[in-house]
Amino acid sequence: MSTTAQPAAAEGVTERPPAAAPAASVIQLEALSVRFGKRDILRGLTADLRGRSIGLLGPNGAGKSTLINTLLGFYKPVAGSARVFGRDITKETRSIRRMIGYMPENDAFISKMSAVSFVQMMGELSGLPSEVALERAHEALFYVGLAEARYRQIGTYSLGMKQLAKLAQAIVHGPKLLILDEPTNGLDPSARQRMIRMIREIRDTGEMRILMSSHLLRDVEDTCEEVLILKQGQIAHYSDLNQERRANRRFLELETYGANGDFVDAIERLGCECAATANRIKVVLADGVETRDVFRLAAERQVRIRRLNFRRDTLEDIFLKAMDV
Repeated sequence: MSTTAQPAAAEGVTERPPAAAPAASVIQLEALSVRFGKRDILRGLTADLRGRSIGLLGPNGAGKSTLINTLLGFYKPVAGSARVFGRDITKETRSIRRMIGYMPENDAFISKMSAVSFVQMMGELSGLPSEVALERAHEALFYVGLAEARYRQIGTYSLGMKQLAKLAQAIVHGPKLLILDEPTNGLDPSARQRMIRMIREIRDTGEMRILMSSHLLRDVEDTCEEVLILKQGQIAHYSDLNQERRANRRFLELETYGANGDFVDAIERLGCECAATANRIKVVLADGVETRDVFRLAAERQVRIRRLNFRRDTLEDIFLKAMDV
């Protein structure tokens, strides 16, 4: 134990705790491009992703799976570079793979193997000694809720159980980065909630960072802190969801009768943003402005509000804007 004396604070001066160090980069993309034949699949991706959980979104063919496989070292960039925890994907592939746990979208089981044998084997392939891999396999299957079924052949498992087995094999070796490709694919509502809860638990321990690709915006919104949206092989949008939530943008959609430019101008004078078409008005409420203030302005100008919808900004809004929908 160090016994080095600390300098005393000057009289009358309050010591400030040291500022928290910025989060280390999980994935760095620097003008990353990948080509299959003459077709560009990824084009000039540049991003620095640092969150505990990162969502990867985009329509079919956007390049999500290609990006994951490139990070895993299966595809080589034709230009640019990428790093995982500071390691170059083209020069330190084996080191990166030891740090990653991968839950693929498609099943890749040996159907006649028991779950515990399969997860043990995957642990050994990740570098664990056989006895340690077996012990970790039991722990992982207990964690995901397959303890009683761990000696059954995986081929007899239901879809939901297979998804849990895929998660178990991805975490058995204690990776630093957990890549989840459509983890709730095909799950019923209760099984989906269970999977989401486990992903949150893994995120909140801070022991593993998560990169999750999903078509379900709600899953990403429920689990992720950052979102990278791809479109046609390019980055269409990046969002820090924590900042988006703190921004707390609120929207009103009004259907009115008797409104004119004066009513819209009055709302804008409150600091709100408005877009009006015919008898419909969309309003982004400013800080400190509430729905009752809009009703007050309507009453003063004898404007009838036939319908009003209130909502907050969502990941769906962000995604649709990125897709230009």
